[in-house]
Amino acid sequence: MQYRRLGKTGREVSAIGFGAWAIGADWGNVDDAESLRALHAAADAGVTLIDTADVYGDGRSEQVIGRFLRERSGERFFVATKMGRRVALDPAEYTPHAFRAWVDRSRRNLGVDRLDLVQLHCLPTSVYYDPEIFAALEDLVAAGAIANYGVSVERVEEGLKAIEFPGVATVQIIFNMLRQRPADRFLAEAKRRDVGVLARVPMASGLLTGKMTSHTAFDASDHRSYNRHGESFDVGETFAGVDYEAGLEFVEELRGLVPAEATMAQMALRWILMFDGVTAAIPGAKSPAQATANAAAADLAEISPATLDRVRALYEERIKPLVHQRW
Repeated sequence: MQYRRLGKTGREVSAIGFGAWAIGADWGNVDDAESLRALHAAADAGVTLIDTADVYGDGRSEQVIGRFLRERSGERFFVATKMGRRVALDPAEYTPHAFRAWVDRSRRNLGVDRLDLVQLHCLPTSVYYDPEIFAALEDLVAAGAIANYGVSVERVEEGLKAIEFPGVATVQIIFNMLRQRPADRFLAEAKRRDVGVLARVPMASGLLTGKMTSHTAFDASDHRSYNRHGESFDVGETFAGVDYEAGLEFVEELRGLVPAEATMAQMALRWILMFDGVTAAIPGAKSPAQATANAAAADLAEISPATLDRVRALYEERIKPLVHQRW
């Protein structure tokens, strides 16, 4: 496992994290006992970074992680959570009182006195232009309720605006082989400002595992079934906003580039870690096998310049017109 400094937090975290959306909700059936085993498997493989949110299963994900932390007491993990989507996406709802209530709820769910990192959870663009929002987060730091704060964004422009506020320690943004725009400017600017970058949706909702086909069926409770066209939240969260069939065609082109010692999913994760400015990728896992395989991606050899060039060329040809200008 590689470990990297997470921007202004000053903390060293694993370059492969554990994304905990799937152990809360929206990815089909969830088994808490299996989720715990997955968390333990990730930790055994060297993962120290766990990312969750207060809305993942309405607190279920945080509560499972809280149990995991109790079971691994004495070990140090970095748990990032998010807030802001338990109410309507209306800036008027984002008050200091609401922030404190949401933070206190997450502290209870996780069983901690102070949260390592709280991220604004894909809020309306206008929020990132409001100094009062960031002043309220500073107050939570001063009160000892949170150690650090950051943002999780949909669009590159939102990330660039947010990091103008000096207290923003991290940005979580979609970055994968199907969503490459952050590499054009954002990653360099984040590094210049000492902002940690967490690459989310790193396998494009499973597309980049290479295991899906046009006949793959998804449970009705899985966002890959009910959010194909952005019916419930931003369409960019599902398959990275790429048309499913177009994504499958892209994946077929990638198969010949996968190293013999790796799976396509591992190559997708290792590709992300090749970019200067990325701190960690945070793939989801619902089983110990998935968690262990994800962690192993950090140990792969560097991807060759020729392969990186080929991935970019495929993106430019097949995917860029579909997503680049949107996010």
